[in-house]
Order: sequence, then structure tokens, then C-alpha cells
Amino acid sequence: MSTSRVFVGRLAGRGVFDPVGDRIGKVRDVLIVYRAASAPRVVGLIVEIPGKRRVFVPISRVTSIGSGQVITTGLINIRRFEQRGGETRMIAELIGREVQVAAARDARTDRAGSAAGMARIEDAAIERARTGEWLVTELFVRFPKPAAPFSRGDARIVRWAEVQLPSEHTGAQSAELLIQTMVDLKPADLAEALLELPQPRMVEVVQELPDERVADALEEMSETDQLALLAQMPPDRTADVLDRMEPDDAADLIAALPAAKGEELLDLMEPEEAEDVRRLLEYDGDTAGGLMSPAPIVLSGESSVAEGLAMIRRAEIPPAMASAVYVTHPPYETPTGEYLGMAHFQRMLRFPPHERLSALIDTEIEAVPVQASAAEVSRRLASYDMVAMPVVDDQNRLVGVVTVDDVLDHLLPDDWRHADDEPGGAS
Repeated sequence: MSTSRVFVGRLAGRGVFDPVGDRIGKVRDVLIVYRAASAPRVVGLIVEIPGKRRVFVPISRVTSIGSGQVITTGLINIRRFEQRGGETRMIAELIGREVQVAAARDARTDRAGSAAGMARIEDAAIERARTGEWLVTELFVRFPKPAAPFSRGDARIVRWAEVQLPSEHTGAQSAELLIQTMVDLKPADLAEALLELPQPRMVEVVQELPDERVADALEEMSETDQLALLAQMPPDRTADVLDRMEPDDAADLIAALPAAKGEELLDLMEPEEAEDVRRLLEYDGDTAGGLMSPAPIVLSGESSVAEGLAMIRRAEIPPAMASAVYVTHPPYETPTGEYLGMAHFQRMLRFPPHERLSALIDTEIEAVPVQASAAEVSRRLASYDMVAMPVVDDQNRLVGVVTVDDVLDHLLPDDWRHADDEPGGAS
């Protein structure tokens, strides 16, 4: 086994391979246990395998660790990782925490030779001991920055024996490195990664994540998990996150809160976003109005195919919503003027860029009434082989669009995200 010292910050995200070189997954964290009188012992790695499942790989099944890759025996348990009491994740729970650093001694004078005091852990090294164990041997720490502007605090590498962890996890913990490991995660995977953390650490991470990423994660959580996380966030931050959620998801979340709390958050939201949510709250949750998004792509019949395609190309438009643009009389924000029809994305590709949308709208697919049941909406989507269906009010004004993912979220059981989970731990 490799005996080189490895810093965990450089190990995160590296590939994990079997003995013949086939990729198994990538490292997401390192699991350790604290010991009273010696350095923490590494018990294994948390590895993300295909399917975004995180599993535990015991250190005994790792034959080589380097900053570039990890080689294993190839035998891994694919049960989903579940953290046990007494175990600590280095990236999620150790790195970023403040520690008390003792002053290093100068061997020539036997006097303190370097800074002491509180410092923040920015990285940590693991190393194989002569006994065969992998241990946390060194920490890269940074002391508070001096008063001089644009300067950073002194940093140095210290031995584990030179530091003392606080007896209680008090004060905020930096989540910079942990967040770096999450930047490439899709919303559903980000939600899962957050929910895997101990609650205090999850709250610290959420505090440092951008509002957009928190909104992405919330949209992928169950109602129970959403409410638990919101309970840990101040109202102002919650409102900022709700502003960045899809209006239908924000409406579902507010509807699950006590009425007074929901009204408080609506008052704190941006007026335009709050208006969309209030309008959705007027409908029952199992109707087209309760399921729809109130922000489809709406254009006039005089708009060109080029304009329609440009609107669809916007990065923030979800794939299902980008399947078509909707043509109405003015105004062009919901509730619009009279609904005229929809122009499918694929159909637009077959026409020259200057062609007017009025020449290619599909008028044969009837819009769904706003009071239609979720079952009726799903039948329409299946019958027409569609991924999105326009929703109109009793005056034939376009008020929103129901997408297939909205319907699936409604029809599937509440625990569908974890239906295939098989608990597994560090064994």
C-alpha cells in the first residue's frame, strides 16, 4: 500500500478503481473515529458509485491511496452508506472547524517558535503508520487574519498532537471545502448529500450555499425534510430561497406551513414572485391549477421562429418547459390574453428562422381547464404523448403549464425518492 501522505482536500472527487483499472466511483469523504490519546484512525472512504449512490469502502479493502487515484481490492458492499455513532466525516465535519493550536517549540532554544491560539482547519493529511493503520497525522490550519487590509492570516502545517478540538462544537464552521465537493451535483444529488449530514453541519453548509442551490435542493426533498430544514433558517433567508424556487414548488411548501407563517414569508418575498405563488395557492393541490407552473414561454403570433428558439435556449428553462412556446393575444404574462395554440420545439426546427409562429401553431391539442383533476391531466399527457400541457381559465386565458414531472411528483408516493434504499453502514 502507498505510504505517501495524502491531503484529503486533494483526494475528494478522485477516482476509485479496482485492481484491473476499471473505475468504481469517486471519493466523496473520508470516515474517521477519534481516539482519546492518539491521532484519529481512518476507518474507510465514502465513495459515490454509478447511480449517485454513496457507499462505504473499508480502509482494509484499499490497496493504494494517492492524490490522483485510489485502488481497491474490487470487493465493495453496494448498500447505501449510513453513518454510525462515533464516526466523523473529515470533509463534512472536521475540515473547516476551529481548533486550539499549541505553540511549536524551537529545538535550539526550547522556546515557543511559532504562533499559537485558535485557527481554522483548511485541510488534513492522512498517512499509513507502521502498524498498517491509516491515521490523521497533520492539519493545515490558518490563523485569523491581521488587521491589515487585503491580508490573510498566517497558515502552517501542524501535527495532530499540537491541536485540541473544542469539547463542544460551538461557533460557525466553515463549509468551503465541503461545498467544493458539491458544485458538480445535480439538484436531487445535492439534496441527498445535505440530508446525509448531521443536522448541525447541514445547517452550517446551507448557510454558506447560494440561495439558488438551496432552492434547487429543497425542490428535490420530501415535504417532511423541507419543513425540517426551513425550521432551521431565519425568515428573511427562507423568503430569499423561496424567491428562487419554481413558483409551484414554493406554493406547495408554503401550503404545508401554518397559515400565519406562510403569510409572513409571502410578505417577505419579492412582490412579483409572491404574486405568482398567491395565485397558485387559490387552487386545490390535485388540480391542474395546483400543479401548474405560472411561467411558461409566451409569445405573440407575429413572433418569429428565431425568437421562439432563442427563448427555449435560455439555460434557466427546464427541459419539459422548453418543449414548446405558447401563442396568445396580449398581454403575454399569465394570465394572458386569449390562448391561440402552442408551437412545438421540434416543429420550429423544421421552419425557416423568419417564419411567424402563427403559421405553425398546433390548435388541435386542447388546453386543460384550470379545475381539471390531476388524473385528467395525466390522461391528456399520455393520450397526446406530451411532456407539457397548457392550462386555461374559464375565459380561455393561458394561466400556466403542467409538465410531466409535476404530475409524477403528485402521483408517486411521498417516499419515492428513497424507495430503493437499503441501509448499510461502516462494516
